[in-house]
Amino acid sequence: MQTNPTFTSLVTVGDSFTEGMSDLLPDGSYRGWADLLAARMAARSPGFRYANLAVRGKLIGQIVDEQVPVAAAMGADVITLVGGLNDTLRPKCDMGRVRALLTEAVERLAPNCKQLVLMRSPGRQGPVLERFRPRMEALFAVVDDLAARHGAVVVDLYGAPSLSDPRLWDVDRLHLTAEGHRRVAEAVWQSLGHDAEDADWRTPPPASLPPGWMLRRTADVRFARQHLLPWIGRRLTGRSSGDGRPAKRPELLPYEGPLGGPLD
Repeated sequence: MQTNPTFTSLVTVGDSFTEGMSDLLPDGSYRGWADLLAARMAARSPGFRYANLAVRGKLIGQIVDEQVPVAAAMGADVITLVGGLNDTLRPKCDMGRVRALLTEAVERLAPNCKQLVLMRSPGRQGPVLERFRPRMEALFAVVDDLAARHGAVVVDLYGAPSLSDPRLWDVDRLHLTAEGHRRVAEAVWQSLGHDAEDADWRTPPPASLPPGWMLRRTADVRFARQHLLPWIGRRLTGRSSGDGRPAKRPELLPYEGPLGGPLD
């Protein structure tokens, strides 16, 4: 791959991970790794354009139906696709169907951009991940295979020790903190051929004393009440946190930073 290439446009496709949860801005919206990456790319390319089609909660079938045709038609220099993880977390998941849909997405996107970027999504330590790990790793095997066949770049976030550290995950235990998103942006930046701005993004934060037993139990109860039970309720009723929600940045337009402010 070319070193320090100049790209003029970026389109991102996916779910809450790409939308930017839980990198919260003062106005209540989310920033996230894709916005941070766009800011870096825009600083190198005047008139740089960016669209973020991601919507939280979307399954790979919804991504293929709702986002992939739009992204393909935009003809951006770089397209990122991260999807399928929400499917693996459902009680019933047809991995054959997930593979077929991911294949369809890649086959439609790869010819319509200069560089397609796929990812092995990060996963934090803990018992919830252990239950779904076989499905996740089956998903990542599909990603690796598709990348090899279609010339896509794979960003290995799953293998990064820093992104399995619970301190880089929000209290909902499903989404990265601002620091986690910063590291993902750095990982994609380097994978696109740019010089490292943080060569140690894979290294976890310095060790710290773990919280005491009482604090851990209090956090577990709060997590179950505020996040786990509502999540289970949506799974059982077939609802999604993204129902009725529009894409974050639905048009491929010049990027001027969050809220039109300075680039971060």
